[in-house]
Amino acid sequence: MQRTLYGPDHEAFRGSVREFVNRKILPVADKLIEQRFIDREIWLEAGRNGFLGLEIPEAYGGSEAGDYRFNAVLAEELARANAAVASSISIHADVVAPYLVQLTTEEQKLRWLPKFCTGELLTAIGMTEPSGGSDLAALKTTAVKDGGDWIINGSKTFITNGYNADLVIVAARTSPEKKSKGITLFAVETGMEGFERGRKLDKVGQHESDTAELFFENVRVPSMNIIGELDRGFIHMMEMLPQERVGAAISNIAHAAPILEETIQYAKDRKAFGQPIGSLQWNKFLLADLVTRVEVTQAFVDNCVAAHADGELTAVDAAKAKWWTAQVQNEVLDHCVQLHGGYGFMTEYRVARAWMDARVTKIWAGSNEIMKELIGRDLGL
Repeated sequence: MQRTLYGPDHEAFRGSVREFVNRKILPVADKLIEQRFIDREIWLEAGRNGFLGLEIPEAYGGSEAGDYRFNAVLAEELARANAAVASSISIHADVVAPYLVQLTTEEQKLRWLPKFCTGELLTAIGMTEPSGGSDLAALKTTAVKDGGDWIINGSKTFITNGYNADLVIVAARTSPEKKSKGITLFAVETGMEGFERGRKLDKVGQHESDTAELFFENVRVPSMNIIGELDRGFIHMMEMLPQERVGAAISNIAHAAPILEETIQYAKDRKAFGQPIGSLQWNKFLLADLVTRVEVTQAFVDNCVAAHADGELTAVDAAKAKWWTAQVQNEVLDHCVQLHGGYGFMTEYRVARAWMDARVTKIWAGSNEIMKELIGRDLGL
């Protein structure tokens, strides 16, 4: 079906993103996998194209698109080509950006946002801890007041962009007695004494992105690096999570769709028992099922994007979009691998890499089980 979400300006922007992908990402795809990080030059080129500042006001160097659909186009085009690059750039430009625009002071905006837009300042967000997973309210990293500064101790794990980030938004417990109402967000910057990074984590998929452990040992952070309000960090995170989750949904379905297209073509070309494998009834019915799932899911995601662009997307609908797209994405790609037979298990085939890359989407941004818990609570259960 014809999608109605985007207009001419969005499609013109799509052409710019696609050209960037074809010129800067696809030619170095193998290199990114081998080195386990995205070259800073790619970030700088994304900045020169205005891709990193879509949510940043023009006064601070951004393009201030004022329409979330441009974020969606960027995520779609990146995910069609490479799930890991899409997740890394989205963490910076789609997840961290609202924190730095909506919760910072004028001094902080002037200090961070211009280089954020150019790609000179790479960012990450440190929520997840080794013992906490999706339970953000149970975090153990602490920040203790010391004069005009705060001393942070603790650790974070599974942090996308964590290895190369210049600034990490770190959630720390500032008032332990208040539990979830005693968490504050801090901007921890490269070079602060006691801030160390562990190894680049050896993941099953998405090797192109650097994912790291972060360690904080008596890291002295000035009060001027508090983001948002003291002790309201958990609330700030809850307010921002719907955008992270709808962004994940956009990428999930955009990642699966082209692999399915390639698999359909493979099913037409590959012959077995004297005929194309796609003409075998089981395969034909399976592909009909997968195409329908993808298109129906896309329609729901488009509705969520439109709602978010209008400021009307609820946290519950974002949770539905996140878990459902992750589920469909993984089911579709698993079937695509099966249809490719032994070739589907070879990493030189895009379908194999996509299958590995997709598995994490049912875990991050809140596991699918947590998403169902949120939906269930909304049902009054």
